[in-house]
Amino acid sequence: MNDINKAFRVDGKVALISGAARGIGAAIAEALVQAGATVLITDVLDQVGQDTVARLRKAGGKAEFHHHDVTNEAQWESAVAAAVKHFGRLDIVVNNAGIETAALLTQCTVEDFRRVMEVNVTGVFLGLKHAVRAMAPGGAAGKGGTIINMSSVAGLIGTTGHIAYHTSKGAVRLMTKAAAVECAQLGTGIRVNSVHPAIVSTEMGTNFIQHAVDLQLAPDYATAEGAFKAAHPMGRFGEPADVANAVVYLASDASRWVTGTEMVLDGGYTAA
Repeated sequence: MNDINKAFRVDGKVALISGAARGIGAAIAEALVQAGATVLITDVLDQVGQDTVARLRKAGGKAEFHHHDVTNEAQWESAVAAAVKHFGRLDIVVNNAGIETAALLTQCTVEDFRRVMEVNVTGVFLGLKHAVRAMAPGGAAGKGGTIINMSSVAGLIGTTGHIAYHTSKGAVRLMTKAAAVECAQLGTGIRVNSVHPAIVSTEMGTNFIQHAVDLQLAPDYATAEGAFKAAHPMGRFGEPADVANAVVYLASDASRWVTGTEMVLDGGYTAA
């Protein structure tokens, strides 16, 4: 008989979460700890990351911090090695680190476009590459696992003023599918899925709304916020916990037959 309570737990598993010092990444770390995992938080925001680890430890969780620029391959190798060294295994990798920029297509600079690609696409590619190397049979961990790539509804639809961000998140969606098929067919025991939130109440979510004002698509923040909320049939933005709960599901054995899919978390935004 399937033990549904046990299926949604991640007891004894080790997770590496990039860009987890704050926002959605920190919420994911907290949720995974509550579900039984040990977490390695990585970020370029050292003090904020250390503070998040301290908060998790105070609540009884097991967590460490590791400085990590996701665009640097050597730092990915170091982060994965640190997880295995500290905790003896690696079962879950969440490619959460990401940035955005706002500009109309004709005004987006090549430099800004490339920077978004470096963090949001190359960073995920490197995370996939080194997570699979470690998790696959013969790797440093070698027991399979699950990789969750943070994309966005911006990887499914388009909006005005975010050409670089949409491009990057669309790339993450298809990179996820390619990696999932390869990992399954090669018998690695690794599942790969992507998560696609709409606007979430974080600093990045606030910035996204402000961009509409900056680009003169809305007269003020309140108007932009109201319009975006109205575009979500449920009438509200997401909370970090809404995303974190979905990640726990994808990290757990409850999703053991789920790979290569995109989980859309958007209050009905893309259904309307």
